[in-house]
Amino acid sequence: MYALTRALQYEMGIRSLSDAFGPTTMATIAEKYGKIDETTAPSANFCRIIQSALYCKGYDGGEIDGTYNDRVKSSVAKLHMNMGVAGTYPGSALWPKTAKGLFNMDAYTTIGSGTDSIHAIQQWMNGKYILRKDYYVIPCDGHFSRDVQKSMLLAIQYELGMADGVANGVFGPGTKSGLKSHTLTTGSSGTWVQLFSAAMIFNRRPNVTFTSSYTAVLADAVRVFQSFLRLSVNGTADFQTWASLLVSYGDDTRKGTAFDCADQVTAARAQSLYAAGYRIGGRYLTNVPGTTLDKVIKPGELKTMADAGLRCFPIYQTYGDSSSYFSRYQGTSDAVAATEAAFGHGFKKGTRIYFAIDYDNTDEEITSRLIPHFEGIKEGMAQAGGRYQVGIYATRNACSRVSDAGLATASFVANMSAGYSGNLGFPMPSNWAIDQIKTIYVGTGAGQIEIDNNIASGVEAGQNSFDTPPAKTDLDVPFSMVWADQLVTDVQAYMKSIGIPEEGPPDSWPWPGKTKYSTSFCVEFMLNWDDLFTSLARILKMRKALIQVSAIWELRHHNITSIGELSVPKVNDNFSDACVWEYHNDGEAPDWVTEFGNMITPFNDCSTGVGQIFGTRAIKARNHAIDLGLLDEAKRDASKDSDIWAVWEKLHFNQSYNISTVPFMHILHAHENGMARPGLTTSETDSEALLKFYQGNTAEAAQQAKLRMGLYRLLEDKYNSVFRGAEARGTKLRLR
Repeated sequence: MYALTRALQYEMGIRSLSDAFGPTTMATIAEKYGKIDETTAPSANFCRIIQSALYCKGYDGGEIDGTYNDRVKSSVAKLHMNMGVAGTYPGSALWPKTAKGLFNMDAYTTIGSGTDSIHAIQQWMNGKYILRKDYYVIPCDGHFSRDVQKSMLLAIQYELGMADGVANGVFGPGTKSGLKSHTLTTGSSGTWVQLFSAAMIFNRRPNVTFTSSYTAVLADAVRVFQSFLRLSVNGTADFQTWASLLVSYGDDTRKGTAFDCADQVTAARAQSLYAAGYRIGGRYLTNVPGTTLDKVIKPGELKTMADAGLRCFPIYQTYGDSSSYFSRYQGTSDAVAATEAAFGHGFKKGTRIYFAIDYDNTDEEITSRLIPHFEGIKEGMAQAGGRYQVGIYATRNACSRVSDAGLATASFVANMSAGYSGNLGFPMPSNWAIDQIKTIYVGTGAGQIEIDNNIASGVEAGQNSFDTPPAKTDLDVPFSMVWADQLVTDVQAYMKSIGIPEEGPPDSWPWPGKTKYSTSFCVEFMLNWDDLFTSLARILKMRKALIQVSAIWELRHHNITSIGELSVPKVNDNFSDACVWEYHNDGEAPDWVTEFGNMITPFNDCSTGVGQIFGTRAIKARNHAIDLGLLDEAKRDASKDSDIWAVWEKLHFNQSYNISTVPFMHILHAHENGMARPGLTTSETDSEALLKFYQGNTAEAAQQAKLRMGLYRLLEDKYNSVFRGAEARGTKLRLR
């Protein structure tokens, strides 16, 4: 179509070519030909371009012979009929505006999930307004879209009497003023009712037909819509109802009872907000690293809000302003970080955290980026203990699709961004909790604060009482990545000192062997997951090094030696994983297992994944964590194959699940061996014991634990403790 558009321009003498059928192309056709038919087609090539465009649009273009023949005429007439303009443009001539429609990507028949009722409205609008200067043929595909919404506003402006050049498709002061004098009630009829019923259908309201009569049935549907959006329920097409149908923010002068803000709610500001009628507000759990914006909840602020009669709901947002930020991995990391932050502020179990998507996302990006991101959030929330619910802040389309996928329980809708494609042409999510409509100032003097004025549906209650925030003293902090190369060098040096080279098997292996990962890869893997390691350590009040060592050590020892080189095939990790997979998927051990007489069958479990954890042991560790209130998930039965497989599959394929299980393994081992739960003051002796129990209670495990302990000391003494101390002092890092 782009090539044909350029070819059309060339044939008309335009030399500055473009993919778009824009004003110059439109004006040139109008000036040169007025209309195109068998008598005015300027050349055979020009006609061939028309014929080819008809084929691309799905119509019969004839033999592409350069002749505006009967087949072309019939197709043009059919095109006009499908556009809804056959009454305005009878016959078979192609007019400038319909030529523009021929050369774009719009469809003029109902496609996909489009509806026939919207298709009929689109045809009606085209037929009624096509002769207005700034109105062009809109798609008749049965879908409400940005172009259709703008054309609806143009139609309303035309009916208000605005002249061409004044009507612009923008919901401005003139349109607002005009609509206030066009309230419709039961018994009203005519074009205004047609436009209103069309707007209801565009917003996917049930039990509404395209009609020119304001019936009792339509009035009932309006009451349902008004109740849904928390408007005055009167069954009439009043200004607020019109506004809510036409633009995402609706009537932006509405007085809300909810707000969100980036500034601290001081006592004076809280009084101003309460006096202005606000009762619930959103505040941010964290600041954005590397920026100067200070939006995080301040110490004592939540109590200040509660004392003033304000409830609070938490918002989590870092770099959420472009599609590149969002991924399943980032979602997992964000969920754990948000859990830790919410817990640190004292938000109680069951609080809903709204994860923000603060950019204009396309529908394709929702599929490829945002849904996987929220799948990661779901995983991360579970791995961080399942303490909090998940909400979403985004456009209407993103909120609806993520929620419909079962990944969010409520929506904080960014309706203030009326120009976002994710808001244009999409109805309010069914689970909307907060409707963001306009930035305003509230209060004066010390009590003045800038907020987003929001409407609350009642779905989100917020919190007005909080747990005592845990002491943050001596908690581990994120790794400072400027030291990443130095860490790799240090770990390589230590591992070599104990017989583990950069690549290949440890010297201690009693057979020729191969390992899958190098030392540097393992360290870089650990750093890539540092957010998760850090948040787990902070939430569980455990030393991060204890979790890091168990994961990195097992990863470095992943054995992929050829079976033929091993006297005990079971020690090949890939072999073991394959046996378990086949057992649970085929119902029995694979046939080739019988070649090795020392194999134990049935082979329903083995250590797997980053931390090399057995499914049965993971079940016991996670069940124990549930008993301690550290996890909120259903218990599983370690004696059932179905439960073993469900957990083993996650351990094997889901790295974040495997990593998050490591600390629960340490907690279980401490419990089984009569030790105190590992914490911030666990001694080196106990840490070494836990590292031993992670591998087993054997002489070999004890020997290996001493080697692991050297890695523990490197990570803890040279890095983690230094980072903790520097943050506590607010000083620059100086490694030992």
